[in-house]
Amino acid sequence: MTRRTIQILIGLFLYGMGIALIVRGAIGVAPWDVLTQGIDNHTHLGFGLITVLMSGVVLLLWIPLRQKPGVGTVMNAFLVGPSADVGLWLIPADLDLWVRIIMFAVGLLVLAVATGLYIGAHFGPGPRDGLMTGLHNRTGWPIWVVRTGIEVIVLGVGWALGGNVGIGTVLFAVLVGPLCNWTIPFFAIKRPAVAASAASIATAAPVAADARHEAELEGTVVPGAATIDSPAN
Repeated sequence: MTRRTIQILIGLFLYGMGIALIVRGAIGVAPWDVLTQGIDNHTHLGFGLITVLMSGVVLLLWIPLRQKPGVGTVMNAFLVGPSADVGLWLIPADLDLWVRIIMFAVGLLVLAVATGLYIGAHFGPGPRDGLMTGLHNRTGWPIWVVRTGIEVIVLGVGWALGGNVGIGTVLFAVLVGPLCNWTIPFFAIKRPAVAASAASIATAAPVAADARHEAELEGTVVPGAATIDSPAN
């Protein structure tokens, strides 16, 4: 339990830092972060706070879907946003393009590792991942259809509000899935078969399904790999 707790805490902190690096790269961000930026453009509440508030809104959508949050779900909702704010405070903006491209690449790698760490700790899916799997379970629609629908809606609204959509958004969609397909099994903590069976069905299965999806269609929870929350997402 101690190792799992430390792993998820490190994973969620790094997830926020990965988001911050991608945001400071300023060549395009993930769909959920496009929405966060768009909302921030009009409310000026701050990226981290909006991320937390959005997680709360998404969790409310779990209720009619009869999804049950885990400890990791709550930790994800409250920790990723503040971690992203720390990263945005530490990392300067408006750097040269070549520096920003490197920052984006590093951010994507950090985010993929962070996803493997927090999902591999087996404490439950993130809010946005649970929304996807909940809709899948209630409607019977394929994971990739649900994920793509959510991402398109979120991206469209965020773009309309002024969020940063660019080549980085496309690269994120194409690359994060395959990267997470490697990091999730690499960092997964092996658990006793009896204790792990129920949790793995609730957590690992949705992640694997999402990962397979994005390998095909690449979106972000990514495309083909696991569901991330971009937080985030």
